[in-house]
Amino acid sequence: MKQKYEQQMKKGVLEMLVLRLLSEGEKYGYQLISELKEKSGGMFLLKEGTLYPILYRMEDDGLVVSRWSEPKGKEVSKKYYRLAQEGLDTLAGLKGLWEVFSRTVDGILGHGPDRSAAGNAVGGNQEVSV
Repeated sequence: MKQKYEQQMKKGVLEMLVLRLLSEGEKYGYQLISELKEKSGGMFLLKEGTLYPILYRMEDDGLVVSRWSEPKGKEVSKKYYRLAQEGLDTLAGLKGLWEVFSRTVDGILGHGPDRSAAGNAVGGNQEVSV
């Protein structure tokens, strides 16, 4: 499989995964990168140049709030991110959308219920526009 297709597929879920990790509590960038790598079994190996634009975009959209830590001794200041209420609401919506999306894709691939069953399982047919 070509790497560009795998990257494209992963890109579509990064915001949701970052929101999910932040729902566990306040974290700084490198911590998010490490946890994503660990929890995904190495499938999601983000570089800072990928993560930080996502965090900045989410902050601009009011989904996350950031603060700088006070440096202690030789420690450098770190920028911590936490979810805002809008981020919690967005995460809940994305989780629901993901359930419909993944069931629908599984149905098309022949690994699960068909499209109508996937839509009905979440309370009606929901269209996903791309």
